[in-house]
Amino acid sequence: MALASASSLSIHAPALRLPSSTPLTRRHSPRRFACCSSGHLKWQKALLSTLAATAISFSGTGLLPAVADLNKFEAELRGEFGIGSAAQFGSADLRKAVHVNENFRRANFTSADMRESDFSGCSFNGAYLEKAVAYKANFSGADLSDTLMDRMVLNEANFTNAVLVRSVLTRSDLGGATIEGADFSDAVLDLPQKQALCKYASGTNPITGVSTRKSLGCGNSRRSAYGSPSSPLLSTPPQKLLDRDGFCDQSTGLCDAN
Repeated sequence: MALASASSLSIHAPALRLPSSTPLTRRHSPRRFACCSSGHLKWQKALLSTLAATAISFSGTGLLPAVADLNKFEAELRGEFGIGSAAQFGSADLRKAVHVNENFRRANFTSADMRESDFSGCSFNGAYLEKAVAYKANFSGADLSDTLMDRMVLNEANFTNAVLVRSVLTRSDLGGATIEGADFSDAVLDLPQKQALCKYASGTNPITGVSTRKSLGCGNSRRSAYGSPSSPLLSTPPQKLLDRDGFCDQSTGLCDAN
């Protein structure tokens, strides 16, 4: 049997047909991109809604009011856990103000005007009073221990029975201040100021039981009575150069020695 020629054979392969609803150009059509963009926007809106709901749920639990209550509690105690201070009086006008037996622990009175004010019996432990003006201010019976009181104007201030233990009073002016019964133990004063106070220091502090003269180191009773960071060259001068009140003894002939 003779084989049929290739030209005489007719092979009918089934034609590849695409559904009429999905033409080839459909996948690149603008309508398909519009569909995807719309879905993306819906996802963003859902995410923002979830975040908003979370924020509302947190505020509903009382978190923000709790923080506010804590701040109020700390302010009433003059600071966090009662060891700090929320009281801020920096550069404040406190002339003739009356604050008796109040708690100002670690408060800030920097550069405040405290002229003729009454702070008797107050606690200033660890407070900042540098550069404040306290002319004729009343600090009688006050606790001024561990305070920064440098460069203050304290002329004619009343420190009767006040406690100024470890306070820093360098470059402060205490001219005419009342210091009867005040305790200056370990306080830091300029030597000329300390010598001026020793001229009339008297009394004993009723709280600490320390003599005012002894706390100032009058009469060379304390080895560290003349230490002062603002005048290091005068720190702890030889005992023989000083008289009973801490002034240079003219009889030694060495008062002007370098």
